[in-house]
Amino acid sequence: QGSRKIYIRGDIHPDICVPMREISLHPTSGEPPVVVYDSSGPYTIEGAEIRIEQGLPSLRRDWVLARGDVEAYKGRHVRPEDNGFASGERLTPEFPALRQPMRAKDGSAVTQLSYA
Repeated sequence: QGSRKIYIRGDIHPDICVPMREISLHPTSGEPPVVVYDSSGPYTIEGAEIRIEQGLPSLRRDWVLARGDVEAYKGRHVRPEDNGFASGERLTPEFPALRQPMRAKDGSAVTQLSYA
């Protein structure tokens, strides 16, 4: 096997595990495996049971909420123009796993940079 998925536990937030890919190099190189970020999600986890209709798990939800910089809001329903005014067999069914949307509270930023 040329690579495997591993997880690196956070120093500041040990409950957060970052997915990484450990890539083996040729044995004659004498070098340790190279570790890179793995953004493939659950699709590369051995034995994962993927259920598209359930959506992705909310792995970081509790951590985000604990920061206190987000708030839930009502959101809106999908409108015909969101789907290019598709109809009939071209209309994509509404996604069944609806979640309450969140946004940054006033004076906060919910971005990868602000969370880094």
